[in-house]
Amino acid sequence: MTDLEFQDHAEKLLLAVEQGCDRINDASDADLDAQRTGGMVTITFPNRSQIVVNLQKPLHEVWMAAQSGGYHYRFDGHAWQDTKGAGEFFAALSQDASRQAGMPLTFKAS
Repeated sequence: MTDLEFQDHAEKLLLAVEQGCDRINDASDADLDAQRTGGMVTITFPNRSQIVVNLQKPLHEVWMAAQSGGYHYRFDGHAWQDTKGAGEFFAALSQDASRQAGMPLTFKAS
């Protein structure tokens, strides 16, 4: 994957995370606060816990840090997959966000 291709796919992922927070807030009382700074989105939950999603441009990876740990994802041509085989990014984000929010939340690719 070229740097330009990575940037395109990664920007779509970050936008989907931001839009997912907006959609969840419109449909529930989850009260997620998504802040974007450059290549990083920080989601803050009402209990003050956070999930941070950031781009690792030199590695062509997206990293996610949540209460459950830190994860690295690479685009396989179709989806962002965990580099250690633990699954797809949006499924993991949904699971971790649900745990931290104390309610079921669903994130998905745009």
